[in-house]
Amino acid sequence: MTSSCRLIDSHAHLEELEDLASALERARQSGVVAIVAVGSDPASNRKVLEIAAKYRGFVYPAIGLHPGLLNDTASPIDDQIRFIEENLSDAVAIGEVGLDYHKRVVGVSSKDLQHRAFGAVLGLAKRYGKPVIVHSRYAWRDSFALAAEADVDKAVFHWYTGPTNVLKDILDRGYFVSATLAVEYHAEHRRAVREAPLDNLLLETDSPVVYQGHRSEPADVSRVLQATADLKGLDPEEVAERTTANAQRLFGLECRILDS
Repeated sequence: MTSSCRLIDSHAHLEELEDLASALERARQSGVVAIVAVGSDPASNRKVLEIAAKYRGFVYPAIGLHPGLLNDTASPIDDQIRFIEENLSDAVAIGEVGLDYHKRVVGVSSKDLQHRAFGAVLGLAKRYGKPVIVHSRYAWRDSFALAAEADVDKAVFHWYTGPTNVLKDILDRGYFVSATLAVEYHAEHRRAVREAPLDNLLLETDSPVVYQGHRSEPADVSRVLQATADLKGLDPEEVAERTTANAQRLFGLECRILDS
């Protein structure tokens, strides 16, 4: 799908795409003007920094510590956090970070370990004024509470599917939620996107996650745009303009892509 709108994919795992160059070209042709490439562990953090350096002005790196991967790497958590701090000047955000209470994840990464790691990166976000990209599966209240207690100013709750009362707190604090391709079919996600004002909404693909048999890529953010506009009963151009402005403001991209 080709779009005349200027779009930002605010969350993509570009290091996992099989043919990155082709995927980025399709994204450009679909109206994408910027992509936030999100890291999850030491290897992916290094890779997204490399990708962003190669595609400077189009790809912007976020470096993180995914709660489901805390025990899947050889390096100690403290070393991973130190790497994030040492490379924050090159990143537009800290993420993907957060909490995940799915029983499979908790069996690998305990809640105590998740809280310690998330608390540490929230401290970095506050100290360096960086936005946080929050993973919060089945841990919506705790994830919000930790971010609020850390007095983090800027955050986006990625692919939100949690309860309305927590969503209200997220929005009242001025945080964002993001719409994914799941807005085409997932009831809880559709409810959250419907309830979130445009001023608190971003678009993302979470590429290359598979949605109903389709392996996503950044070009699919145009599908997210259309589904979001349809759900909210708004003109796609308005949704694109507002969500792009939100992403520019959250990640500090205004001066970088306004003239692109």
